[in-house]
Amino acid sequence: MRHLQKGSKKLIRAWASYDWANSVYFLVITSTIFPIYYGSLFGDDLYIDIFGQSLKNTALISYITAAAFAVVAVLSPILSGVADYIGNKKSFMQFYTYLGAISCIGLYWFSLDNIYFGLLCYFLASVGAWLSWVFYNSYLPDIAHSEQMDKASALGYSLGYVGSVLLLLVNLSVVLNPTMYGIEGTATEASIKAMKYSFVSVGIWWIVFSQIAFRFLPKGNNTNAMTKSVIFNGYRELRSVWKSFSSHPILKSYIGAFFVFSMAVQTVMLIAAYFGEQEITWGSLSEKQTGLIVSIMIIQVIAIVGAILTAHFSEKFGNLPVLISLNFIWVSLCLYAFFVKTPTQFYIAAGFVGLSMGGIQSLARSTYSKFIPETDDTASFFSFYSTSQMTGIVLGMLLFGTIDQITGSMRNSILFFLVFFLVGALLLRKLHRNITA
Repeated sequence: MRHLQKGSKKLIRAWASYDWANSVYFLVITSTIFPIYYGSLFGDDLYIDIFGQSLKNTALISYITAAAFAVVAVLSPILSGVADYIGNKKSFMQFYTYLGAISCIGLYWFSLDNIYFGLLCYFLASVGAWLSWVFYNSYLPDIAHSEQMDKASALGYSLGYVGSVLLLLVNLSVVLNPTMYGIEGTATEASIKAMKYSFVSVGIWWIVFSQIAFRFLPKGNNTNAMTKSVIFNGYRELRSVWKSFSSHPILKSYIGAFFVFSMAVQTVMLIAAYFGEQEITWGSLSEKQTGLIVSIMIIQVIAIVGAILTAHFSEKFGNLPVLISLNFIWVSLCLYAFFVKTPTQFYIAAGFVGLSMGGIQSLARSTYSKFIPETDDTASFFSFYSTSQMTGIVLGMLLFGTIDQITGSMRNSILFFLVFFLVGALLLRKLHRNITA
């Protein structure tokens, strides 16, 4: 096959197609159908004897998620350095793609009787999804010129959103109307079986559509031999960035504030569906399934509006004042969520979460990029940014799970995370005062 040149539209489209392939995991497994399925396994008994102790089901999944992100945070700097040096990014990307996709298919056999195997599949699917994403992102400078990168990245996100929503709608149709698709059993049994089929559909979709990217992405022709020193190249880059913070106190202060509020944002996003499944009073299983999926769709759609509005306000008022305001909005949301009980209240919360989520994520990244000193090695600074975000998720999920386990209620965990948004707002306010003084 003829090698496509950097900047080729065909190559950029092929790269972006991986977003179409991979994003279904994040929407169907992480955010919607799997949390509903997971909650349905436990029914009214929310505790399970596992790993030698009795754990609340939501605390258990929080710990497993934290473990997966811990592995990603540790491995991504190592693997990125190795792949760049010996030139086999595609091989790494393929390995973690197949690991994640096959693990999604394995979720079909997730049951309480098969709990260890099911949790292993959930863990490996998460590791595969995030590490394949690391290598996918690292391809951007290889396939597009600097003036093409923004449009290429936007194309990827757009394809990912459309593809994931498309598959979710198909799965939603099957879950809510299983008999129409020939799935037999009682209403509950057929619906649960349909959810299991949706996990298989994610794995198949991921494998099939990733072949477009794998066919056209450059394999790499670096012949450098593997050495021990190469393994730690990524960590050396992170340490170098950390040392550079002493010469850039504004950036250092910002990354500290970002770590605090990002930890809270990412954690709340990851547990939103579990909170809705367990803490909201739904009329029936069908209403719960529909309601939770609709809530996630609301979040996804309004997040786009939130990102656009935030960009507009940041141009008018500045990045830091808007970020401070968004953190205070999240403080209010956590307080509101503590009292949410009805589906209507949950839909309202979902709308404001989407509005604030899209804004704070996009603005946090762009603000960081503005504080980075002039350098040719922006990749190392963003590697540090990603690693700090992953580490924050690990800490956030561990804290959330522990509070949930001790108090027996996810509401208490949500209320506790109010503190992190408040601290984040205060740190940003202090930074803004120092800059404008």
